[in-house]
Amino acid sequence: HVQLGESGGGLVQPGGSLTLSCASSVNIFDFDSMAWYRQAPEKQRDLVATITVGGTTSYLDSVKGRLTIFRDNANQMVFLQMNELKPDDTAVYYCNAKMFRNGYWGQGTQVTRPS
Repeated sequence: HVQLGESGGGLVQPGGSLTLSCASSVNIFDFDSMAWYRQAPEKQRDLVATITVGGTTSYLDSVKGRLTIFRDNANQMVFLQMNELKPDDTAVYYCNAKMFRNGYWGQGTQVTRPS
């Protein structure tokens, strides 16, 4: 049974950094890819960053150079390092994993960068 659990969200002041964590209940190499999405109030859920089973990464244009997705293979975890956070980065961040035609979600973690 696949379960994903995020942690690490919080309030970040200007110039601050944050690292989000996503723990998987199964071997992360069972997934075709893992990703981070975010959803701000009254907005759609957007794809922020993806890492494939082969390690290829991709990013939403607005976060390139500031956010980095990486993984800890031994501990079945994926992370999102967040630097130079902006008010527009404020959202609930969700971990996602894809396996064949199935998608799995965590419960989300709130990131707030005040104006």
